[in-house]
Parts: sequence; structure tokens; C-alpha cells
Amino acid sequence: MHDLAGADPAVRFSPYCWRVRMALAHMGLDVETIPWRFTEKDAIAFSGQGLVPVLRDGDTVVHDSWAIAEYLDKTYPDRPALIEGEQGRALASLTRHYAQNVLATPMLKGVVGDLFKAIAPGDQPYFRESREKRLGMKLEQFQIAPEAAAAQLGVALSPVRALLKEQPFVNGRRPAFADYCLFGVFMWARGVSAVELIAAEDPVHAWRERMLDLFDGLARKSPRAVG
Repeated sequence: MHDLAGADPAVRFSPYCWRVRMALAHMGLDVETIPWRFTEKDAIAFSGQGLVPVLRDGDTVVHDSWAIAEYLDKTYPDRPALIEGEQGRALASLTRHYAQNVLATPMLKGVVGDLFKAIAPGDQPYFRESREKRLGMKLEQFQIAPEAAAAQLGVALSPVRALLKEQPFVNGRRPAFADYCLFGVFMWARGVSAVELIAAEDPVHAWRERMLDLFDGLARKSPRAVG
């Protein structure tokens, strides 16, 4: 799997790649991860596009975390399912859109400066130009104080907080792809910044700790750019 890396090739921070890393561990599938950076488009040209994650499984190449999850479920039906039935699919799809469209913005506001520093120097001009065009402002204007970002994120997390007071995982008693879609955003911030945006007493914090410990601490053991 081609996996987005920072200046330190061991630091992997893509929320979409983390979805797949957790999905593969969920199914008990071994994977070799190849560090990839934003400007290395030629390295994944074989996939027909320019974004990661890109998974090569034998002669099959799949890109996009959602497509990869569907591929894994279809190809390895004897393994624990990532998305079970229509209801499971609806929950996972809701969670991925919620993570991308609701949670990512307040989280990025709190860590964008650290994220920029963690990116490989050769990628920084591309990152700045592409993100500032998307945001409509300078990165420095977009960033806000950690306390303000935590407050905005706290409001955005209200429905998840309520859910996690009732059950240990978004998916229910056991984690599945819905959890990995949400968790990827948290690994995005954790990989590049020491800023803590969730209070220790928050049920979301306890859920994140459970997620970090899954699969023999796969995510917890992942190198970080700071601390």
C-alpha cells in the first residue's frame, strides 16, 4: 500500500490511509506500506490517478479507501467483515462523510501549522498552494488557537459523544469500518501535532484510546512527528 508520509518517512498521517491500515488489521491481512509524498505522482501513475491510498493485491490495484474496503470484503469473505449488510453500509457511509465534511475542518484549524511543519520540504509548496486555494486564505489565517479549535470540534462531536455513551464503538459492541472512517481523522491530527483537542473525560477520548489499542496497539505505536 502506498501510504502518505511526512518529512520523516515513518510518520504516516493520511486519514484515508489510516482507514485502510485499520481495515487490513481488522481482517488479519499483512501489508507492506510504501512511504509516498504529495509530489510523487509518478510513483502511483499505475493506479490511473494521483492520490493515496493505493493498494496492490497481486495483480489487482485499487485506490480510494471506500473502494478498498468494498474490495477487501468481496475478496476475503472468510475474514471479519468491514461493512455488514445495508445498515452497516449506511452507517459506514454516513461516518465517512461526517468525518470528511464536519470534523476535518475544526481539527485542521487546530493543527494546520504543525501539519505543515511535518510535511516533507519538497511537498510544502504544493501543500500550501493547493490548500490555500481550497480554503480561500493563507494557512496562517486559517489556523486558530487550540482552545478555540477544541471548542468547535467539541460541538461537531456532539452526536458521536451521545452515541459513545451508549456503546463502546460507533459500530456497536465491536469496531468496524465506520469506526475506522472516524478514527482516521484523529490519527491525522495525532501524527503531526501534540495539540490535544479532546478533554480526557469526553467519551470520544475513551473511544479513541480503545481504537489506539486495537490490533496490538498498531495505531498507538505509529511514529509521530512530535512528542
